[in-house]
Parts: sequence; C-alpha cells; structure tokens
Amino acid sequence: MKPQNLFQLLRENPYPGRGIVMGRTANHKAVIAYFIMGRSENSRNRVFEYTEDGIRTKAFDESKMTDPSLIIYHPVRLLPNGLLVVTNGDQTDTIRDHIAQGHCYRHALNTRKFEPDGPNWTPRISGVVKPDGSYNLSILKSLEGDPECCCRYFFEYDKPVAGKGHFISTYQGDGDPLPSFAGEPRLVPFGNEGAQELARKVWEALNGDNKVSLFVRTLDLTTGETDTVILNKHQ
Repeated sequence: MKPQNLFQLLRENPYPGRGIVMGRTANHKAVIAYFIMGRSENSRNRVFEYTEDGIRTKAFDESKMTDPSLIIYHPVRLLPNGLLVVTNGDQTDTIRDHIAQGHCYRHALNTRKFEPDGPNWTPRISGVVKPDGSYNLSILKSLEGDPECCCRYFFEYDKPVAGKGHFISTYQGDGDPLPSFAGEPRLVPFGNEGAQELARKVWEALNGDNKVSLFVRTLDLTTGETDTVILNKHQ
C-alpha cells in the first residue's frame, strides 16, 4: 500500500466522522490520536475531558443535550496490564471487560456490531496499543448498508515501522446516508512530531465546521514517558 499524507487525507474529506491514528514516529515514539466530528447540534455539543484512566466525552452545554446515546462514552482507557484502548463508542468498555476476564479484543468485538443508527449504520472502529508499541485496529460495519449482516475486520501490526502508521475512520466522506469506511486502514507517514505539533497539524486539517474534539498521545518506548494533548472546539 502506498503511503498517503494524513493531513491531506483529512483536508480533502469534509466528514470522516470519527477517526483513529496509530503508529510510530521516525524517532521511535508510539503515536495515538482520536478525533470526533459532528453534523448535528447534538453531536457538536461535546468536549473531551480527562479521566483517571483516559478520557471521556461530555456535553459542553448540558441543557442542549437531546440524546446521549452513541455520543457519550469513554473513547480512551488505559488498562492495568498496560494496554491502551481507543474506540468510537462504548465498545471501549466491552474490550476492557473481556480483557479483564482473560480474553482478547477480538473476542470482545465479536459480541458487538455497528451502531444502531440506520440508515447510516455507523461502523464501530477500535484500536489497541500494547506496551511495546505494536497495535491492532478493527472496524465492524454493515454489509453495504444491510443491517442484517455485520462484517468484522481486524488488522494487526506486530512490528511497527519507525515513521509509519495507520489511519481508519468511520466514513469515507459526507453523504446521506453516510458511506462507511472501505478497505484497509490507510498507511500514513510520520516525522518526528511531538504530541503538540501533531495535534496542531491534525486539528488544522480537520474541517472547521465539523470538527469537535481531538486527543493525541505520544509514548516514549524507552522511558515510558507520555505527552498528551486534548483540543476542543468548545473550550
């Protein structure tokens, strides 16, 4: 697969929906990013905030929240065994609970399917980063919009390459209904960006009307030091 510039991909797509980026910088730091976008007032009325083990979504203005289902959840959780789980829904907790019972993330996701928001049937995207920086990505989506069939795809990268990563999102672009992401996660290059610089570049590339919140973390695989950035359109 030919590498594609992450920031160009985002600039050219007004509505990728929610997206996960995982990989390794050129100087061997693990990279994790997650963003959310919204078209409705309800979806746009959100911010990321820190929790003890990661982040959660929260209504910016509680009085304007009309339906919390599917948009209020914990996108990022750091598990006691060092795994970092990143997803676009409450399957974060499904993965956490199954791993606590001795299972793997695939076992957990085989109990879930795409979101019940027809006619979009929004895919569930998930990522798991291991302490050594290797990572897995997954997407659960309908078969060409058919709600009777859930297609589960798992992509596992056991030896990440310095300067490369992968990007997956819920949608291919804007539309009605929204077209689900298709194909393998996109191979994207990284330089030596730190969390602050990477967050700035991703945030600037996201559509100004639709972007809502962004989480970026880098992990020094030698020292274990982390750097985390949250950006919210509503500050």
